[in-house]
Amino acid sequence: MPLPEQPYEKTQGRPKFSCPPRGLQAARIRLRPSCRRAAWSRGSHPARGAAAAKRWPGGALWHAREATDALAALQSDAQRGLSADEARRRLREQGLNRLPAPPRRGPLLRFALQFHNPLIYVLLAAGWVTLLLRDYVDTAVILGVVLMNAVIGFVQEGKAEQALAAVRAMLASRATVLRDGVYAECDASELVPGDLVLLESGARVPADLRLLQVKNLRIDESALTGESVATEKDTAAVDQATPVAERRCMAYAGTVVRYGQGRGVVVETGRTTEIGRIGDMVREAAELETPLTRRLGRFSRQITWVILLLSALTFAFGVAVRHMPMFDVFLAAVGLAVAAIPEGLPAIVTIVLAIGTRNMARQRAVLRRLPAVETLGSVTVICTDKTGTLTRNEMTAVRVMLTGCELAVSGAGYAPIGVFTSAGKPIHPAQHDPLQALATCALLCNDAQLQQDAQQQWQLVGDPTEGALLALAYKAGLDGAALRAQFPRVDAIPFESELRYMATLHRDPQGKAFILLKGAPEQVLALCTLEANGAPVVQSDWLTAIERAAQSGLRVLALARCESASDLAKLTVADITPRFTLLGLAGLIDPPRDEAVAAVAECQRAGLRVKMITGDHAATAAAIGAQIGLNAALPLDGARIDSLDEAALRRALLQTDVIARASPEHKLRLVRALQADGELVAMTGDGVNDAPALKAADIGVAMGRRGTDAAREAADLVLTDDNFATIARAVREGRAVFDNIKKSLLFILPTNIGEAGVILFALLAGLALPVTASQILWVNMVSAVTLSLALAFEPPEIDVMQRPPRSPAEPLITRSMLVRIGFVSLLMGATTFGIFEWELARGSSLELARTAAVDMLAFAELAYLFQVRSYTASALHRTLLHGNPVALAVAILLVLLQLAFTYAPPLQSLLGGAALPPSSWAMILGLSLAVFAAIEIEKALWRRMGLQRM
Repeated sequence: MPLPEQPYEKTQGRPKFSCPPRGLQAARIRLRPSCRRAAWSRGSHPARGAAAAKRWPGGALWHAREATDALAALQSDAQRGLSADEARRRLREQGLNRLPAPPRRGPLLRFALQFHNPLIYVLLAAGWVTLLLRDYVDTAVILGVVLMNAVIGFVQEGKAEQALAAVRAMLASRATVLRDGVYAECDASELVPGDLVLLESGARVPADLRLLQVKNLRIDESALTGESVATEKDTAAVDQATPVAERRCMAYAGTVVRYGQGRGVVVETGRTTEIGRIGDMVREAAELETPLTRRLGRFSRQITWVILLLSALTFAFGVAVRHMPMFDVFLAAVGLAVAAIPEGLPAIVTIVLAIGTRNMARQRAVLRRLPAVETLGSVTVICTDKTGTLTRNEMTAVRVMLTGCELAVSGAGYAPIGVFTSAGKPIHPAQHDPLQALATCALLCNDAQLQQDAQQQWQLVGDPTEGALLALAYKAGLDGAALRAQFPRVDAIPFESELRYMATLHRDPQGKAFILLKGAPEQVLALCTLEANGAPVVQSDWLTAIERAAQSGLRVLALARCESASDLAKLTVADITPRFTLLGLAGLIDPPRDEAVAAVAECQRAGLRVKMITGDHAATAAAIGAQIGLNAALPLDGARIDSLDEAALRRALLQTDVIARASPEHKLRLVRALQADGELVAMTGDGVNDAPALKAADIGVAMGRRGTDAAREAADLVLTDDNFATIARAVREGRAVFDNIKKSLLFILPTNIGEAGVILFALLAGLALPVTASQILWVNMVSAVTLSLALAFEPPEIDVMQRPPRSPAEPLITRSMLVRIGFVSLLMGATTFGIFEWELARGSSLELARTAAVDMLAFAELAYLFQVRSYTASALHRTLLHGNPVALAVAILLVLLQLAFTYAPPLQSLLGGAALPPSSWAMILGLSLAVFAAIEIEKALWRRMGLQRM
């Protein structure tokens, strides 16, 4: 049915319809209430979950309704469309064709909420204590850390709002609409249900349309459904249960017309479109805490209560049992709290995360939320999209089926580089006549073009399927320009869904005419009588080959040729009769990326489960999954997902790694099912349909190049090279980050507990305090600024990608870590208290004894730093001094700072220090080496017990 050609004109700004309404009563028609609500009322449309469907009077769906009935339900006219008055009335009633802007929190509230964190509470408490002690330098440092955390969180806030803004931006800005019998261009936001819209090649679909007329219409729906091939459209109604990817009579907002023309009636606008439903799901997807946030929050709460309880008990003991002056006991309790609070921990965690973020950016992975870098190291399941993520999103001919032989074709994408092999042995294409005949047909019966861009990358102009055939012809050694000049095209029948083939008429240099044909194999086979060797076509053999290729996930096209009358100048369908010679079949697929195959294998070795979730057909998905190395024996499809309850779905997910025909709701449900099973889920994707699942996952990973804005804004991590292999590197970096955070805890906590133990023991024993509160703050500040910082730069341990993923239920401080912390705390406390008492016993002043105790603490920490860089591996290794250059630099800095503390008069006066004699330094260094040796022995015991990490 030809599309109507009606003129329209535009004035500046708004469109002007060239004829006013006359004789049409649409402007005065008032839709029946029941019809209005059921047919197109926004209020009746459930825009959430599986219930968000297109309904019409009587309970059917828009795609299940005949085109004429849909027009009648919307009270629109196929020849004139809506009147301008009626369109304005509906616009007032229904609202603009835009997604609603979400409510936003003001900047002050957003900034204030950054302080709503247990770790920040601990830090603020430490700052309050230092302020009471009038240690303004430490107060300023602590407040600076708090503000730094708040600013980082403030900048990262608003991910959901950005994702919704990106989805809204996908709606087309202009549309060609029929009103009052005239086509005119208008703002797409002014479209209303019942409007008739014209679609042309290259246009973005402005609203959800029920198609009325099509001519060779193909729409790229990959961003919505995950389909890698543009969908051929027609006007026939389909079954109510048909998934979105197979609704050929519908055109959805935000998709792109790749070929042909069409006309449709608007059935849904704004929030009630498919894209609008996705926006609702993004809005409703809860913002999950990261594993690090959960662990640090739990740890902060626990340590806060322990410190408060211990300080209170110490105060009560000093007053009630020791009968000490209340003020002195209060100061001692404050000193105990200051010693126990790990005020450097938030700063170290922030620095470790920031350095991990920087390292990942260097590897082309851009992080949008700081804690997400560690989350990658915690994930147990990676759910990945197929099209453009695991595959190239470039159709490629990988198999050629000829009479009597079958050829495999190497190479991927549109680059005309590849080798033909038969039974594993390479062949020379120029010497293979059947292959040359098929390649000639693939090149001449083709409207696509392949071009190299400025980066020498091959780019397609035209249909992906034709691009694959063109690349096949070039791989066979054909010269496109020369061949087209030698056999010029006279006429053509373009591909139409009704015909399911494309035919072209050519002339050879002698003036003889011939017809080339390509299309669906069943259709072309029915038109063929001979095979390339002159024998009759054996239908059963070719059908078996087609079925075998389909089971491998290949899309099959048949190519044929026949001679024609030399005077034929115009090609019509009547000329396409059963007289063709079958040249062969071509099997096409969107091939997996080579680097993705290696990356999946690396993730599996690291104990991660990789699951591929796609909107493609089950056979195609299973074939790709098998090539990538996934468990694809029992692919799960969307229809079966709908039939399973939550428990059955979780069981089904244990049996397969391939999920096909998945809608946005399915992806969201799959992520939540895995999370309900205790998994930490990373979801990768690049389409609009991936955005809700990206946001709901523990970490969302979007593709930066091919990815839509909606996917990028909903994700935590964006891969700038669209390379799945980058995920494996990001997981490695994430594991290293978490290791370094745990090592920071292993380093900071024994120091704090050792300091607190010294004070507690002195109080219980009724002895003088070995260190004052200000000296404790000095040690904490120096170790946080110097030694702890070195651990942020620690490289990954060798076996970091050979370990299984951590259990989501694993606490931040494990039992083995508690043993290490307790052991080192005893060493720290014993050596500090020991040297303090040794100095007093030999007649040193209280100031000198305390100075020795402070130096002992600092140098014991220095000895421990070189041990904590590995969990149980020996520190006596060639990397002791040069494995982490920052560690050596901060060690030198610590020595200089402690010398200044000991000998600089201003610091002596401020902190109550005194100059130490050489004998004191000899004892300090000897005890520091003893600490180093004791921890080395403890590590050896762990290794004998088979423990590799804590």
